[in-house]
Amino acid sequence: MSQKVTVFGLHAVRSVLTQHPERLIELFVSRERQDASVAEVIGQAEAIGIRPQWIPRQALDKRAEFGNHQGVVATIKATPPLNENDFSGLIEKAGGQPLFLVLDNVTDPHNLGACMRTADAAGATAVVVPKDKSAQVTPTVRKVACGAVDNIPLVVVTNLARALRTLQELNVWVVGTAGEADKSLYDIDFKGPLALVMGAEGKGMRRLTRETCDELASIPLNGSVSSLNVSVASGVCLFEAVRQRNAG
Repeated sequence: MSQKVTVFGLHAVRSVLTQHPERLIELFVSRERQDASVAEVIGQAEAIGIRPQWIPRQALDKRAEFGNHQGVVATIKATPPLNENDFSGLIEKAGGQPLFLVLDNVTDPHNLGACMRTADAAGATAVVVPKDKSAQVTPTVRKVACGAVDNIPLVVVTNLARALRTLQELNVWVVGTAGEADKSLYDIDFKGPLALVMGAEGKGMRRLTRETCDELASIPLNGSVSSLNVSVASGVCLFEAVRQRNAG
């Protein structure tokens, strides 16, 4: 039997209805929320034969674990995450020019959601996270990602360093980001098969992850701050890769 997961928020629920309507099981709507945005979601659900269940806001709050649900909560069929055995297929699908975003030590679900949204916007091949010591997809991640969870593959690996070595064996160049790196982000060629490794703000990458990287790069910072939020740093790095690829 398929696992079920909760999705809340207008963008997240609308994304499921648009991208994967077959996965919708139930739709719950707040009795106190009746406007055009909610009506649009209800119309999409009814078009596939799912009638909304109108419940008090307090009951909806509990279903969303008190997240900002914006009056709509859905139950959907979960899809199993990918693993390192799927790397070859993802690389082939990317025409041999993949762009992976690898997150190490990123435990905040808001950061994971923002990184997935950024990766989707950059057209990345997939986001890679370790099974342990990492945020996983939750309703909060789905809401922050604004639909990106349903668009970009998430690869969950048991051992991150081993997964990076697997990518290297598949001719993917692994670049880690570190503030003390000698090379600037803008001094590295990102046009080939690439995996960008980001660590959490403050902690950075774990030692073994860092040692597995082919190369380290820093993001030049000219102001008073010493580091960037991981989702912002991911955006800077991913879109530098996009810029180079488009130019090349």
